[in-house]
Amino acid sequence: MTDYLVRATAADAQIRAFACTTRQVVEQARAIHNSSPVVTAALGRLLSAGAMMGSMLKGERDLLTLQVKGDGPMQGMIVTADSMGHVKGYPYVPDVILPANHVGKLDVAGAVGAGMLSVIKDMGLKEPYVGQTLLQTGEIAEDLTYYFATSEQVPSSVGLGVLMERDNQVKQAGGFLIQLMPFAREQVIDRLEGNLGRITSVTSMLDGGDTPETMLGKVLEGLDMELTDTMPVSFSCNCSRQKIEKVLISLGKKELQQMIQEGHEIGVECHFCNQKYVFQVDELEELLSRGIPGESPGPV
Repeated sequence: MTDYLVRATAADAQIRAFACTTRQVVEQARAIHNSSPVVTAALGRLLSAGAMMGSMLKGERDLLTLQVKGDGPMQGMIVTADSMGHVKGYPYVPDVILPANHVGKLDVAGAVGAGMLSVIKDMGLKEPYVGQTLLQTGEIAEDLTYYFATSEQVPSSVGLGVLMERDNQVKQAGGFLIQLMPFAREQVIDRLEGNLGRITSVTSMLDGGDTPETMLGKVLEGLDMELTDTMPVSFSCNCSRQKIEKVLISLGKKELQQMIQEGHEIGVECHFCNQKYVFQVDELEELLSRGIPGESPGPV
């Protein structure tokens, strides 16, 4: 099944909701970073959240970045997403191995540890919006639920999950995100809370055959759900040689001259997709000859 997300409203637009299935996205991230099961689970949860939160953005060029920094052995991770279902991410330390937690599950909280969640929205304004909250549990879903309540003042419920195969490949991944509008009535809130109380886990629903649509059907049962949109979700990195060239040029004339004088090729690797870009000395000389913004090219 191709990864995708759905958007919906319920109870006469008193609720807005999102759900996604992201097995292929998370498996691709696992393969790219050769991540351990617990790291795959952590990053996979954040990738699913990023896809759903990215779909809230209005503009085609708007960009969402989710950054988790913790004092656990994983140290943290970064995910970026746009409004069209493109998402990418990487862990700081991909090979963390931990024993199962007290309920026999992958110990994502132990891998992440205590720290900070940052949500950065670049919407083409002078400065991006930055919201930060302390990690509450390190389990990601609860941390995002807390973020929405405190930083955006939107009562929300976030469910995320990644289920691994015995061979460490991803079996299921996805999640849901439910938000109450300010005018939500008390009986609507009570019904939603009752529905959420009967949900076991995202992975059990997905592994039992649920789709994003049927997941939302269970969460929003009795609340007149109306699906409003469906879009594909994919792991997509937009790095390019041209972008890396701009990064090298931005280092300045002195740095480039030093690289050239050392007389050997340099390699620049994209953190998100592990694509490596190699520049020979003559290519560095050509970059220098273009001139550095604010500087005269000068002799090589």
